[in-house]
Amino acid sequence: MTATLVVVVLVVLVVFTILRGIRIIPQQRVAIVERMGKYQATLSAGVNLIIPFVDRVARLLDLRTQQVVVPPQMVITRDNVQIQIDTVFFYTIAEPKMATYNIANVVQGIQNITAANIRQVAGHMELDETLAGRDKISLALRTALDEVTESWGVRIDRVEIVDIKPPKEIQDAMEKQMKAEREKRANILQAEGMRQSAILKAEGEKQSAILQAEGLKEAKIREAEGMRQAQQLEADGRAQAIRLVAEAERTRIELLRAAKLDVNVLTYQSFEALQGIANGQATTLFVPTEAVGVLSALGALKDIAKMPSSGASELGSTLA
Repeated sequence: MTATLVVVVLVVLVVFTILRGIRIIPQQRVAIVERMGKYQATLSAGVNLIIPFVDRVARLLDLRTQQVVVPPQMVITRDNVQIQIDTVFFYTIAEPKMATYNIANVVQGIQNITAANIRQVAGHMELDETLAGRDKISLALRTALDEVTESWGVRIDRVEIVDIKPPKEIQDAMEKQMKAEREKRANILQAEGMRQSAILKAEGEKQSAILQAEGLKEAKIREAEGMRQAQQLEADGRAQAIRLVAEAERTRIELLRAAKLDVNVLTYQSFEALQGIANGQATTLFVPTEAVGVLSALGALKDIAKMPSSGASELGSTLA
């Protein structure tokens, strides 16, 4: 019975000792192992073995990016305005051993350095520069922190200025200024819109007038061209008529010549035409002097004497 109890106790001690020597480290964590109070090793994620009762895990560190909020800092700017600056920074442990043994509290150390550098950086800037220069302040803080935290095994990933709060009266003045600036921009935009509208309207009227003038010009040109063509056609018609009359006359003369008619026959035909004229309502008859001798020779005067009294008397008086 006693021997069995001793065996059971020994088995329990062995199991306990083995379990004491097994360390399971989570992902993105590392463990600092000390042996007899001195740094021995850094255990990575997974199952690790240590010597029970000799080695111990002194510290478990998180390798993920950590976020730390710096307490609000009251800062006096170069133009003697007191402002409150809220800051947040992000850091990552790059060297677990250095982060364990080179500084007691990484977060507190970073907060203190941040507070000191915020006062220094903002103290050399005026209020307007501070409000507009968040990136400049962040860059200056990160540069200052990198110089110090490198020896701590810590890497500063980002430094952000969350808020900059001036005094209440300055905030009120700034709000009034911003309101006036917004109204000014609105008025400028409205005036610019009206100016553009007037320009577009004038441009449209100009284009309309130009198009209207072009239309009138084209209409007058077409009207003049039509009149010119009409006159040309009329002149061509008259010329053609004259040519046709002349051609007919020329043909008639050629036909008469072809018939070999002498002067006496032509004169006789002329007086036949005169007789027809005398039968009309005309009261005066003009006879060519060349025809008188021919008519006398042909005895045409006897025929003329037989004409009505009115026509004969006129002819007789004319021949006399």
